[in-house]
Amino acid sequence: MTSSAGRRERPGWDEYFLAMALIASTRSTCVRRRVGAVIVMDNRILATGYNGSPAGTKHCTDIGCLRQQLGIPSGERHEICRGSHAEMNAIAQAASSGVPIKSCTIYTTAEPCSMCSKLLINALCGRIVYMYPYPDELSRTLRQEAGIVSDAFEKEEKVIRVLQDAISR
Repeated sequence: MTSSAGRRERPGWDEYFLAMALIASTRSTCVRRRVGAVIVMDNRILATGYNGSPAGTKHCTDIGCLRQQLGIPSGERHEICRGSHAEMNAIAQAASSGVPIKSCTIYTTAEPCSMCSKLLINALCGRIVYMYPYPDELSRTLRQEAGIVSDAFEKEEKVIRVLQDAISR
């Protein structure tokens, strides 16, 4: 990104961390949707995650998608899946390293589902910033009741420009 004076513009924190979440999503082993998440405190990354099978288990990219085989639509029956969601994996990474995430902000490429929202609520997450909506009204209701700030970042092109700027050096 370049300003009218010809100087490179620094991205805002939301664009910066959402770009990092997009990079994390490239590690996904889900055949239906790539999702990445970055947990941040005071503008410092605490943990990252992407959706995929648990460590040490077979990946859906290798053996196929159970949800596809059973014809389960997106947004339903989350428990029938080999994979863990990006938010779950980021929380697990922080927990396994002993990193507290109370009052954190999580940046994720997809709006958290109700299961991930419950985890984020109980982990005392303070803010959620996501790029793409997810068809789960219960998730929105729970986050609102719990008082978690949830911001839909609707400027995808800004995040893409951050990544383009990074590779155009």
